[in-house]
Amino acid sequence: MRLVGIDFGTTNSVAAILQPDGRVQTRRVSTEGLVQDVFRTVLCFWQEDNRGAKRLQHAAGPQAIEAYLDDPLESRLIMSMKTYLAQRSFTQTNIFGRIFTLEQMVALFLEALLGDVAKDARIIAGRPVRFAGEFADDDFGEARLRAGYAAAGYADIGVALEPQAAGYRFTRTLTAPATVLVGDFGGGTSDFSILRFVPGDAQPVVSLGHSGIGIAGDTFDYRIIDNAVSPLLGKGDSYRIMDKDMPVPIEYFSGFARWHRLSLMRAPKTLRDIEEVARASADPSRLRSLIALIRDEMGYQLYQTVSAVKAALSRAPEAVLAFGHAGLAIERRITRTEFEGWIAPDIARLGETVDAALLKAGLTTNDIDRVFLTGGTSFVPAVKRIFEKRFGGQKISAGGEFVSVAEGLALIGRDK
Repeated sequence: MRLVGIDFGTTNSVAAILQPDGRVQTRRVSTEGLVQDVFRTVLCFWQEDNRGAKRLQHAAGPQAIEAYLDDPLESRLIMSMKTYLAQRSFTQTNIFGRIFTLEQMVALFLEALLGDVAKDARIIAGRPVRFAGEFADDDFGEARLRAGYAAAGYADIGVALEPQAAGYRFTRTLTAPATVLVGDFGGGTSDFSILRFVPGDAQPVVSLGHSGIGIAGDTFDYRIIDNAVSPLLGKGDSYRIMDKDMPVPIEYFSGFARWHRLSLMRAPKTLRDIEEVARASADPSRLRSLIALIRDEMGYQLYQTVSAVKAALSRAPEAVLAFGHAGLAIERRITRTEFEGWIAPDIARLGETVDAALLKAGLTTNDIDRVFLTGGTSFVPAVKRIFEKRFGGQKISAGGEFVSVAEGLALIGRDK
């Protein structure tokens, strides 16, 4: 029986398989000549003619993105499924006339991620400390995650916290007893776990406390879009109705800036409502650019552009956001100082969540011997400073930004 650790992420997912010799090896994916450890957490649906009838097709991961980019207007891209797991308000969606539950979509994705891994494999699935979203029900989120694996045909499922898995992998590199704070930064959540490692003990890794919050890389992307892009699409404008000036509805932009919600705005009624407001607005062209972006399914391309700018700001003091579509032309220079001002409230809440983990463990900053950070958002300088100020830069290590959780999950399964 094979044992597989799976980091089912908001943006990327990784599967790590325990080898017969005890090593852990990620399941690698070949895309456009590149072999990668990560598998994009997306599904794409489209219809094909089959003897006069429409037949629903789907693809997952890199193939989903390729299918979507081939024909964005006639396909449906499903992103950030993990974000909805703990939301009781989301149960199902209609895709080209067929109803899919969230669990069914997760199962389709997992089947593609796991490929030829036999159904009798032992799965160790990662989950965040706190699921993303308002009013998130963590127990409900885990139950739906388990149901997704079951729907994919995998019945033997264990679950472990993602930061504990990342820490489990990291502590294997230590040779002396240590108390370690692990920060795992994903697309939708940031999780922190404090572990005590004593080599040679029967149970060498013990969890002392943990905390989590639904703030991570996607939140920072949202801040860039909300501050640099949305004002060019009508945010803050007004429209006139019955001789009274009214603000353009803010919900247009809260949905738009959360890129994984963009496809939900493509409903004809929503587009008609925005057009009606545009006709009465001070600058109709702004809202019509918003309509074009939604109608033409440009959310993924905009997300890629914004994500690249965020990454560039981790390396340089400024970056240019350049994006165009259907008459909309954006060339906005963003400084790191400006970006850090936008995310300052999020950084403060991340710091409070780190403090909560310490409080639950009954420890102070002086009790922490090592800090291990993993995940792409750990590169953001403002995030690094949270830990440098509390613990000192000499205690901080990083690595395995995309594979540490999955590999740690497989090691947990091996040792339990």
